[in-house]
Amino acid sequence: MSTPHEETLDAGSATAVAERCAVLFQQTLGDRLVAAYALGSLAHGGFAPAVSDIDLGLVLADRQDDDPGTVEQVTRELHAKDAAYRRLSVFWSSLPALRANRHDGRFPAVDRLDLERSGLLLLGEDVRPEVARPSAHTLLTDSVRFALDVLAPAPVLADFHHPAVLAEDTRRFTKAVLLPLRFLYTAATGDPGSTDDAIHRHLAQPAPVAAELVRAATRARHGRPDPAERLTELLLAELVPLYVHYIDSCLPGLTPADGELTQGLTDWRARLSDRQDDARPAY
Repeated sequence: MSTPHEETLDAGSATAVAERCAVLFQQTLGDRLVAAYALGSLAHGGFAPAVSDIDLGLVLADRQDDDPGTVEQVTRELHAKDAAYRRLSVFWSSLPALRANRHDGRFPAVDRLDLERSGLLLLGEDVRPEVARPSAHTLLTDSVRFALDVLAPAPVLADFHHPAVLAEDTRRFTKAVLLPLRFLYTAATGDPGSTDDAIHRHLAQPAPVAAELVRAATRARHGRPDPAERLTELLLAELVPLYVHYIDSCLPGLTPADGELTQGLTDWRARLSDRQDDARPAY
């Protein structure tokens, strides 16, 4: 497992990285970059030195065809600097789209809500009062769409069923366990909250699903990971039930108009429960 001293990055240092990244994006995008914000735990608190991402939000004056490639290229260059910069996660959209409660780049609903409520201005003009607040239904459907895109593909499912690799990587382990809790917290409260908020809410429920796994992920998040062998045992026993719980909690909130998402969740649930269809790929 990655050792704590290799991964640790305090909130002040992470904010400084975000500020330097914002300046580099400004140099590339020029006057089209209206504002740059720190988001997530850097903005609303709860940054975990061992695992937290450095979330950077970019608000552009307009949307141009080459923006996706430009943002991706600068992000790759920043990731290549060192381990701290590899934590960078960039969200971006035009201001007109944010005013209209949508995004035209990469700025999911929960991150738009986080921007509107807690965004920490790093440079430019503060436009938070102009950002529309997503509805509860949009927060749910956006998070389901993200989960299906990022957590349901076959290679990820293979790691869920054969989780020794996850157990060896603190950041991947904590994300795999705690992301569904974040989604459920936001769906239930309408608030982005923090990972610690989501953990507390989940463990406060009667007979919480995968409680020991969640507690182990909490320890790892705060720099105290259990031995990899123990984490592998917990993942094998409790990760699939945790995701089945997540799916079963989401399905009642979807409407007939969300049929594609309902089908996606239903298919994902079936594949989670079938350990025979996904021998771990080489990648």
